[in-house]
Amino acid sequence: MIYPIDKNFVKSTIKKRPVDSDKTTVGALLSICGSYGMAGAAIMSSKAALRSGIGLLKIATVKSVYPIVASAVPEAVFYPIDDNFISDFDFEKKSRYCSAVLAGPGLSVNNATRELVENIILKSEIPLILDADALNIVSGNASILTRAKAPVVLTPHDREFSRLLGCYPEMLKGRREELALKFSERYGVIVVLKGHKTVVASPDGELVYNEELGNAGMATGGSGDVLSGMIASFTAQGFEPFKSAASAVYLHALAGDIAKEKLGEFSLLPTDIIECIPKAFKTLGLG
Repeated sequence: MIYPIDKNFVKSTIKKRPVDSDKTTVGALLSICGSYGMAGAAIMSSKAALRSGIGLLKIATVKSVYPIVASAVPEAVFYPIDDNFISDFDFEKKSRYCSAVLAGPGLSVNNATRELVENIILKSEIPLILDADALNIVSGNASILTRAKAPVVLTPHDREFSRLLGCYPEMLKGRREELALKFSERYGVIVVLKGHKTVVASPDGELVYNEELGNAGMATGGSGDVLSGMIASFTAQGFEPFKSAASAVYLHALAGDIAKEKLGEFSLLPTDIIECIPKAFKTLGLG
């Protein structure tokens, strides 16, 4: 079944929190992100997750960028790691009280992070969102996805998806929906194929797409980090992963359009999208 995402879809998925909520009842997200020179991706995905309502955010990152990320995201709990890259990380212990995991923004690709990502895929018993460098790591061993215990959401743009498929990006032209569905069904994962008219495919053959929202000003580095943070946040709050991904795509695009109205396309930054997430919620009556 193929259909567009609309506001009714989002409102049926993202529910207002009960009046007696506290941080322990609205989800805990573990974000594994950042490396030397890549603090920005960790910051943007984390701030987007917080703006999307997560109750508790735990960030695993390297000590070289910890002061930068911590000063930008004071609301989070941190696991600083003594290395240039995230490695030697006790995932099972650190994820014990979390309800979803985000891995990849600014992570870097090397032997240490490859071992880390593959270990998370095999061991995680809570939903896992893979973005950016985690996708580049998986592209060398996509079959590992079939061994995941928990739901997995992949968030590639066209070039990342072409690496996962082992083809040239040009081969996706006119076939994005078809290939996203085939990959989703083959590997049992949810695919969020980003771009103009982002599509979200599920292993059971359901596909939704963003038809009416978004603008060219969002085509800048960091917009994807914002989206992955939103998807991870909704999933960690307990909303079904496929619906969380589709709802995040809609709200991300809506926030981008709100930012465009304020700033125009040429000046639009991913951080502007984050700042407009609250207005996007309010526009749908969810704020």
